[in-house]
Amino acid sequence: MKSNLLKKHAKSFYWASIFLPSNTLDKCSSLYNFCRTLDDIVDDNNNLSLKREIFSKFKKDFENKNINNQVIKDMWSIIESESISKKIVIDLFDGVETDLEEKVVIDSKKDLLVYSYRVAGTVGLMMSKILKVKNKESLKGAIDLGIAMQLTNIARDVCEDKARNRQYVKHDFSSIRSIIEDSQAFYEKSFNSISDIPLKSRFSVIVARRVYRKIGDYILKQKNIDNYNKAGKIYVPMFEKIIQTFLAIFDFIKLLFIKNLNYDNQENHNILEQEINLNERV
Repeated sequence: MKSNLLKKHAKSFYWASIFLPSNTLDKCSSLYNFCRTLDDIVDDNNNLSLKREIFSKFKKDFENKNINNQVIKDMWSIIESESISKKIVIDLFDGVETDLEEKVVIDSKKDLLVYSYRVAGTVGLMMSKILKVKNKESLKGAIDLGIAMQLTNIARDVCEDKARNRQYVKHDFSSIRSIIEDSQAFYEKSFNSISDIPLKSRFSVIVARRVYRKIGDYILKQKNIDNYNKAGKIYVPMFEKIIQTFLAIFDFIKLLFIKNLNYDNQENHNILEQEINLNERV
């Protein structure tokens, strides 16, 4: 099944995905498989020139709609059925390509937000298209949720990224805490937009948001860089996922009463729009 990769590599997302209708889950799994294929090209142990060559071929195959590649075939099926702008997928390629360097250092908020939009905000946006979200304000909220989750990833993977010669945040606990705090604003701004997701898929996104956000809390529990370094990759344990899923019921009820979808994270999106025309994407 297409969801096998999701189950193996994305435990938090897989937990949330069990609340999706099967046809929607199938499309989301195809999107995940596409993103995972890109990540695996970049994170493979091959030398850099070979990785660039494989990446270039995969991108060319995508642009040429090479349906002999099942992952690309499934992705194009989603793009066409959900009217997803090709620009969003190219943004994703641009973000992943950022990591195809001998050394990656991101040292400004603008560069961090642009990178996070490209590798994850795009995914949130495409997911929302699959979930039949139409409202542009809500689609901007979906970008925020993707960025929030990517900032969480960055905070969690500092040691792993350092081993790959990548630095998105400095390797000290105050910097890690700061990026988690930054993620909180994006999680908050994304909440109201979830009310625009059709009811049958809404609970899954509420659960994913809650569980992924909780990763940041478990990182902060380490309290210092020594504990953080020893902890390895931090996951949300099963008992906590169950608690957060229960609490998601209250979020679901609260969202039933949300009427105002006016987008209010313009300050951060103004930073993004120095490089990305978001109105062309949503």
